[in-house]
Amino acid sequence: MTALFALATSLLWGLADFGGGLLTRRTPALTVVVVSQTIAAAVLGVIVLATGGWSEAGPRLWFAVAAGVVGPVALLSFYQALALGPMGVVSPLATLSVAVPVSVGLFLGERPGPAQLAGIAVAVLGVVLAGGPQLRGAPVQRRAVLLTLVAALGFGTVFVLITEASTTVTGLFLALFVQRVTNVAVGGAALYVAVRRGAPALSGGGLRRSSLPAFAFVGLADVAANGTYAVAAQHGPVTVAAVLASLYPVVTALAALGFLRERLRAVQAAGAGLALVGTVLLAAG
Repeated sequence: MTALFALATSLLWGLADFGGGLLTRRTPALTVVVVSQTIAAAVLGVIVLATGGWSEAGPRLWFAVAAGVVGPVALLSFYQALALGPMGVVSPLATLSVAVPVSVGLFLGERPGPAQLAGIAVAVLGVVLAGGPQLRGAPVQRRAVLLTLVAALGFGTVFVLITEASTTVTGLFLALFVQRVTNVAVGGAALYVAVRRGAPALSGGGLRRSSLPAFAFVGLADVAANGTYAVAAQHGPVTVAAVLASLYPVVTALAALGFLRERLRAVQAAGAGLALVGTVLLAAG
């Protein structure tokens, strides 16, 4: 179950990151974060009411609030880095987020077996190569790297916090709702300050109704990924769940290949193959 849900997480995050990166190329990153998370919060609010999730309210929700504070910073940094691009540079570096939950898992006493250790090493190497890293030191690229490192630290922290925010399925819905409401509050406050300072909230064409499905997809895929990761981490080793969930850059790179016709270089193809091998080792271990 851990492997299945963690792989679902990587698929959802990979597609959400691809969509978020595309939206940020024509809409300010803060607006993408606020609009997508508002839609996700509205949907989750309905789910919480339908499932009676409010009965699960308790002190654990403070983990969800903390995740909601950290999340917008990570998302904003990541979307800005994706907009600076190329996605093949940014996505692999974001896998450094795996260091946070893996470190926590090791601190709590998890000890992966030899096959899993090999799988972790092969999968992480494969993800980095799948992005085809091209760090050449140009000023914009240095900024993209810095933003991605900030995002990676934030994502890793959210991984840990959201896992601790609930112990049941209905409680998870409530935790994700609280996280999203906090996301919107923090992101909305930042957007308000940015607009007061003269930054545009929207692009020249405004927020088109036709683009709302794209915002909805990004927000809902992101929240679904948080949910599947929490389930994966609660039903198996965090070290395994975190590494398998970190395969999302492969999905982003493949989406860029399919939709943007970005060419997949030999090193990227090799990286995707290694990521697959690492996945098999982790699942078998």
